[in-house]
Amino acid sequence: MALKPKPDNSGVDVVFVCRNDIHLINSFLLHYRALGATRFIAVDDASTDGTRELLLEQPDVDVWVSPVRYSEARRGRQWREQLFEIYGKNRWYVNVDSDEFLVFADSETRTISDLIKVLEAAGDKRLAAPMLDMYSGLGPKELAPQDPPWLVSDHLDTQGYDMAIEKRGISIKGGPRGRKFGEDNELMKYPVIYWDNSCYFGSSPHRPLPYGRNFPKIWGALLHFKFFVDYKEKIAEAVREKQHFGGSAHYVKLLEEIHNKGSIDLYDETVSVKFTGSQQLVDLGFMTPISWDKLK
Repeated sequence: MALKPKPDNSGVDVVFVCRNDIHLINSFLLHYRALGATRFIAVDDASTDGTRELLLEQPDVDVWVSPVRYSEARRGRQWREQLFEIYGKNRWYVNVDSDEFLVFADSETRTISDLIKVLEAAGDKRLAAPMLDMYSGLGPKELAPQDPPWLVSDHLDTQGYDMAIEKRGISIKGGPRGRKFGEDNELMKYPVIYWDNSCYFGSSPHRPLPYGRNFPKIWGALLHFKFFVDYKEKIAEAVREKQHFGGSAHYVKLLEEIHNKGSIDLYDETVSVKFTGSQQLVDLGFMTPISWDKLK
């Protein structure tokens, strides 16, 4: 795509990176369309499973490709910065991966545009959102293209998270990967972000600059479907291609679990609970309630 798109500030653009996500991509698009997204800006990282072809068929998706791979693009941060430059600064974006599904208080009936108005009223320029790893508690199921992925990966951990206030932002670690593998992956992200000339992705996608904006009053959550129906193939691919942090060392540990036990079982009767909706996540303390009456 050679021409610079004309900025469109009338709706919400979703910027995302994907690779071989044919099992999730339909649900991903439907989810964000239901939240009011009006355009998708996709970077397809050399998909081979039909993901790119499906995206090219969508009238509301701009598909971009790159001569460099994910790791060479600073784990995708360079791509995102270039796209924000192309599509326009001084505006809001949803900035996610294709396995991350945004939820916030009352998101079943409210839109991202509603959320942005509340963020602006609160003086926030970002939405804080911990990534909640979703996994199956009852074994494999069938999923139709229009179904949300939490009908299959329907459980999450309710305990076992550590939060800290650091100089560069809020830190949350733990969850099922911490419980099962002793991992200390950073789970906090800022998926709804106002991008201007002050913004930049430094050493981590979890800590965008300027750091002073990484302490917002309003929180949502990202339902993270790393352990979806095709997780074995995705993990093996990550190990083989070494595109992720530390040469994909985290995925090596996951692949060892698959080789030793045949699968990764994250369900635990003490901490696992079935996902029921946004109010549940507010009640559990993952998200903040929102006073929508301020929009009137």
